[in-house]
Amino acid sequence: MNDTPTPPVADDEPLLAIRDLVVELPGPDGERLRAIDGVDLTVGRGEIVGLAGESGSGKTMTALALLGLLPQGGSASGRMLVEGQDVLTMTPRQVRDLRGNRVAMVFQDPMTSLHPMLSIGKQLTEHLRHHEKLDKRAANARAVELLTTVRIPDPERALRRYPHQFSGGMRQRIAIAIALACDPALLLADEPTTALDVTVQAGILRLLDRLRRENGLSVLIITHDLGVMSALADRVSVMYAGRIVESGPRADVLREPRHPYTRGLLDALPHPDGGTAALVPIVGAPPKLGQAPGGCAFHPRCPHAVDGCRQERPRLLALTPTHAGACPIDPLAVAASKVDSR
Repeated sequence: MNDTPTPPVADDEPLLAIRDLVVELPGPDGERLRAIDGVDLTVGRGEIVGLAGESGSGKTMTALALLGLLPQGGSASGRMLVEGQDVLTMTPRQVRDLRGNRVAMVFQDPMTSLHPMLSIGKQLTEHLRHHEKLDKRAANARAVELLTTVRIPDPERALRRYPHQFSGGMRQRIAIAIALACDPALLLADEPTTALDVTVQAGILRLLDRLRRENGLSVLIITHDLGVMSALADRVSVMYAGRIVESGPRADVLREPRHPYTRGLLDALPHPDGGTAALVPIVGAPPKLGQAPGGCAFHPRCPHAVDGCRQERPRLLALTPTHAGACPIDPLAVAASKVDSR
């Protein structure tokens, strides 16, 4: 457990509150490169929040900062409050006790996050015996319970098997079981459905939603796939080049996107009724670390960019009481005004 007691947290306060998070990594020439640049994010109790964006946008780095797992030489500043405690002011021992206890993470590839040479039972019970101080018998009983929770068939036999003996979907369920071992309040799910077929993806998403409803689990789900967000998230934040460019309730962000980047991500999704219609990709590629252009980082790829986009970096501003965007122009409003003027 943490060295200091957890202060009481009001029910209406978010379980996780990230304020002005900045993460810097060492560059090849000794310079400091900013990977996360002033991110604000909250996750309420029993809420599922989606963090979306292309690879390199800073999604996973945000989660790693919360767990104290930044790459060597990385540093984080700002505030990252979990149940009222700032992770960035904790000692290394306090962060280790937080990790796996109150905050747990499911990584993208269970074949690499699960040890190939250890049985499933060994990986589950070691986690329990370290954090919960259970004896072998109690740890095994809890391991069976966890595998039953994530619906692994014949859990007693599964404890004696190894990761390679399970399908990708079953391995992901086992990784979730390990993450849930110490009854965390917050689960960080990093691309939990990548490389799984659509049927297995749906099963994993249903599992996360069931755990939220039955256990009050809060989930921060990290993905590039806005289709996953539409099936699961209560709120969505979209990241680009280390910054949040749009955030709000799922329906607002996905049905009425107010940032060109969000609109581009949605247009690039296969449409269920599209038949053989070609996908609409976002032109170009995200900027590399330390090479973001001046002004709005998205302007080289944006079909709506104007001169001001190249000069001034937009702030994330409220569009409605619950919906925020960081764009000097509003493509949605512009399109609506054109329709009205006809």
